[in-house]
Amino acid sequence: MKVALFITCVNDGLFPNTPRAVVDVLERLGHEVVFPTQQTCCGQMHLNAGYREEGLHLAQRFRDVFNDYDVIVSPSASCVGTVRDLYATSAKSLGDATLAEDLDEVGRRTYEFSEFLNDVLKVTDVGAVFPHRVAYHPTCHSLRVLGLDEAPRTLLRHVEGLDLVPFVQPDSCCGFGGMFSIKNADTSSAMGSDKLAAVRASGAEVLCALDNSCLTHIGGLASRARSPLRLMHLAEILASRDGSGRV
Repeated sequence: MKVALFITCVNDGLFPNTPRAVVDVLERLGHEVVFPTQQTCCGQMHLNAGYREEGLHLAQRFRDVFNDYDVIVSPSASCVGTVRDLYATSAKSLGDATLAEDLDEVGRRTYEFSEFLNDVLKVTDVGAVFPHRVAYHPTCHSLRVLGLDEAPRTLLRHVEGLDLVPFVQPDSCCGFGGMFSIKNADTSSAMGSDKLAAVRASGAEVLCALDNSCLTHIGGLASRARSPLRLMHLAEILASRDGSGRV
């Protein structure tokens, strides 16, 4: 299968190992991965901040860039949630039914990475090896927008040597929330500290999630607390063949 990789701004600028891991896993499974170089920001920040017209300009660009691909995969639940949920509803709110229909169609072709593996390819074991104690943080967009709960956990349970450890209130928000963390910094930090404390109490060595933005937020708090906790995207764990998590 030919898969178009939607890399996202955060990964492109700060976490290039995550999309590399996606490519590694998909090619290991026998699929062709292509990277449309014209892709830019999906417009999530604009739409979340209420700039619907500006955000929809980027939405139309996304549609045009990925128009020729049947399957679009991204290692970001929040960006996929934007494409699948915010695009069409934003166009409808501005009274553009034709654009809304176009954007709804591209949304149906766009998948978060673990969702694509589990629900589309029907793969649960990708041949990964990662002998560490791992906690999984279900980000708000992955859980509440995309409805992803068991797919990531199922993939982690099939990683050789991995011990998936539970922690208190795993589905609570970490406090990042994009614009929320900027406008409500103190509340955001308090929520993140609660999340970090729960994960540290579990004895996990590694915290993973489907969004590097949330991991960055928790990771910053962990760094200031001098915690040895490692923060890794799920894709990097699934790409690991020697237990290191290095791509």
